[in-house]
Parts: sequence; structure tokens; C-alpha cells
Amino acid sequence: MIRLRGVTRTFGSGAAGFQALRGVDFDVAAGDFVAIMGPSGSGKSTMMNILGCLDVPTAGEFLFQGFHVEKLTRDERALLRRRYLGFVFQGFNLLARTNALENVELPLLYRGEKPRARRAAAMDALAQVGLADWWDHTPAELSGGQQQRVAIARAIVTSPQVLLADEPTGNLDTARSLEIMELLTRFNRTGITILMVTHEAEMAAYAHTVAHVRDGLVEQSEARRP
Repeated sequence: MIRLRGVTRTFGSGAAGFQALRGVDFDVAAGDFVAIMGPSGSGKSTMMNILGCLDVPTAGEFLFQGFHVEKLTRDERALLRRRYLGFVFQGFNLLARTNALENVELPLLYRGEKPRARRAAAMDALAQVGLADWWDHTPAELSGGQQQRVAIARAIVTSPQVLLADEPTGNLDTARSLEIMELLTRFNRTGITILMVTHEAEMAAYAHTVAHVRDGLVEQSEARRP
């Protein structure tokens, strides 16, 4: 589904330039659950931004289902994100003054879905994460774990093929973290490919594949699929 070949990413130029990725080769099969691990500054966040079409390589190839993403325009990459990708962030990134239902509806609003259709889809997504009864609560009225569930509902409401999760348990206690990981595992079993950045080995243990990034390279990819 996803293939990186010789991907580099350089920030700045000349003597001040910094090469965050130094020729990454990386494959992701459809339906896999991949944990990307590495120390701070290793390049894993830069790699995730490229995989999520939020950034582009300086050089190299990025293929998504056979299409060369590095050759797409900004608008074409935005369309790819909107149609095929879902995002979950450590900081939840919910709109503070809108309720859970309205937060989950947001990607469908950007797609131009009609109000009745997007409300029905958002309620279904909230039900899938166990928050149907909390639809009218704002983020301030929800616990951290509940906020992350709303964020996951927002990510899956568009039926993405790939879910990118950047430290999704980083702001949660252990019990809530395990709940979120069980939820991600359940969605993976429905066929959603998951790419997750994490520092925590306990969370990475849920993945089928663990990729270790260091000094701008994927130095080891460990398959754990049964």
C-alpha cells in the first residue's frame, strides 16, 4: 500500500541545512498495524508527516497505492488526505467551543457533505468509540480518555484506509492508554491500516510491525504478525 524509496528530507540549506531523513526505504502492507519508534530527533515525526502527506520529501519516491505522492500538487495531496487518511494526535486537537458531535462532523463538513448525512455519520462514529451518549458535551466536559475517543471518532468518520496516530496515548494515564490501544486494535481488525508513532514499548506491543528509526534512517523493522 505504501512504499518509500530513498526518501530524504532536508530543512534549510547550505551550512545551516539539516537532513532529518537520510534515504529511508520503508514498506507498509494494507491492513498492517505499524509502530514507529525512535529517540527524539531520530526523524520519526518527519517521516510521519511525509506519510500523512503533510510534508513532501526533498528527494526520493513516496508511492501510495502505486501513485507517486511526491509528484502531486498541494491541492492533490490535500484531496488524498481528505479521502484516504485519518489523523489522531497526542494533543487531541479538538475545537474547544464545539461539542463532540460537531468536532466529529468537521472532516465531513470539509468534504461538503449535507448536514443530515454528516450528523448521522458522526453519531455512528461516536457510537463506535462508546460515546454516543456524550455527543453534546464540549471537550472541557470530557476526560482525557474521552477526548481522545472523540478524536479517534473524528479520524474514522470518513472511513479512511490509513489511520495515522502520533503519540495517541502520550497525554493519558496507563488505564486510559490501554483503552485507546484496544480501540485502535479493533479498528485495525476491520481493515484500517494503522501507523503509530510512540515512545512506549508497552503501546508498540499492540502493533504487528515495529519500525525503529535512528539518525534519519529506518535501521530495523521487526515483524510481529502472528
